[in-house]
Amino acid sequence: IQVHRWPISMALSILHRASGVALGVGTLLLTWWLVAAAKSEASFAVAQWFMASILGRLLLFGWTVALFYHLCAGLRHLWRDTGLGFEKAEYDRSAWIVVGATVVLSVGTWIIALAVG
Repeated sequence: IQVHRWPISMALSILHRASGVALGVGTLLLTWWLVAAAKSEASFAVAQWFMASILGRLLLFGWTVALFYHLCAGLRHLWRDTGLGFEKAEYDRSAWIVVGATVVLSVGTWIIALAVG
């Protein structure tokens, strides 16, 4: 049986599209929270309770990861649009930089948010 392995760039390309969809869905969640805040104290209490729940925090963390991933992958695409970064070594290295930057930015944001809040 032959085993196929996705090249990192293929995986990142697919994840870039998926993160765009996740951002759209996550933005609906944040919109619900903002509309609830404008509507009434009772509505906001429900939205705030959900956002503070384990599921709510997990969804917010996922939205944060999608946001930073989409940003970093978009910057990589912009850099490659200049005609740079197409050599195999640079191509793979820039892909792993996107993954690393996503992790650092996402975790760092949540560490700061939890420390402040």
